[in-house]
Amino acid sequence: MKYCKRCLYTDAHPLYLVIDDDGVCSGCRVHEEKNTLDWSKRFEKLKSIVASYKNQSGTNYDCIVPVSGARDSYFIVHIVKYVLGLNPLLVTYNKHYNTTVGYRNLSNLKIKLDCDVMSLTVNPEKVKKITRATLRRFGSIYWHCIAGQTVYPVQMAVKLKIPLIIWGVHQGIDQVGMYSHLDEVEMTRKYRKEHDLMGYEAEDLIDKEFDNITEETVRPFIYPDDREIENVGVRGIYLNNFMRWDSRLQHEEMITRYGYETIYQARTFDTYNDVDCWIYSDLHDYIKLIKHGYGKVVDHASREIRLGNMTRETGIELVKKYLLKKPENLPLFTKWLGITENSFYYIIDQFRNPQFWERDDNYNWVYKFTHYIQEIGLNKNMTESFKDFWLTPQGISYDDSTNFIIIGKGYK
Repeated sequence: MKYCKRCLYTDAHPLYLVIDDDGVCSGCRVHEEKNTLDWSKRFEKLKSIVASYKNQSGTNYDCIVPVSGARDSYFIVHIVKYVLGLNPLLVTYNKHYNTTVGYRNLSNLKIKLDCDVMSLTVNPEKVKKITRATLRRFGSIYWHCIAGQTVYPVQMAVKLKIPLIIWGVHQGIDQVGMYSHLDEVEMTRKYRKEHDLMGYEAEDLIDKEFDNITEETVRPFIYPDDREIENVGVRGIYLNNFMRWDSRLQHEEMITRYGYETIYQARTFDTYNDVDCWIYSDLHDYIKLIKHGYGKVVDHASREIRLGNMTRETGIELVKKYLLKKPENLPLFTKWLGITENSFYYIIDQFRNPQFWERDDNYNWVYKFTHYIQEIGLNKNMTESFKDFWLTPQGISYDDSTNFIIIGKGYK
């Protein structure tokens, strides 16, 4: 296994990160563009692209912006509405794993930025059925969230004849350097299936005999037909191709400007991202560790190291602190899904990556690379101090797990 000399990624990354002969990963190489590109010129190009999509008659929205109660939603809407001057329709998919803070953030977003919002809440029983199937078949409890978040905006674009969808950051660019910013890659069905959805379209889940999943079960997650997309001319562009993306600075601006709320996260130091979901940086991230040998803390530390916000040494210490922490919300998840914790571990153990896990003499699972972060080596050329991420006064822990019947949240 090779380790990047700059960040904390290895060449075992599931998104096919590569490390060059100088020991630097593709993600760090593409990140170098953030300090060399003429971003003012890039943004002018963005302006020229979106100008042609403005609805001149005022009878429709100019674009669609997918949002949630977390991540970069506030920043994206702020740029789209107040910098680019567009009239966006916000669309959101209900993940069913919602936190109180996430719901407050979403409500605050549509009020303070004065936007219309359309939301999709799929029948909870359908979601549970799909989640049981994806857990059993390929070890994912989050497939329906990613599928819903990436298909609902496209469905609405086709239905309402709004051709432009504006997304925030492309993971393949910002995290692993799969593309250059200059490639100006756009959202595609192919990338969505191969990387976001782990190779499974909604139709691939249909299994009437074992999982009792029919076409009707997965209908909310089916991608529009190519002809429908072509008829409307739907395209999805990413802001990070035209702006220097810095998630931390952007969140702190939105906290100050609009009152975005942050929250404690169980398995990472980043209190800004994914605050809307009690499972993402918790149980979902723990499954990521089981399957791929790393977690969100490695993603977040690598990002902050690249941006010059922390030293490599600090990043290593944070990985030590968070990487092997047990998830806090497993009981809540198994109760919601209707399975036992033993059943969950029996299923997920089938997906343990032998590259990272082995049994000890007592037949307990042991992470083989607890020492690997010492093997990486340190780079003293980064900034010498690291400031904690903000925890807003309203930031609280996750929802009361005893309450499952919460109107609008999809719990049952």
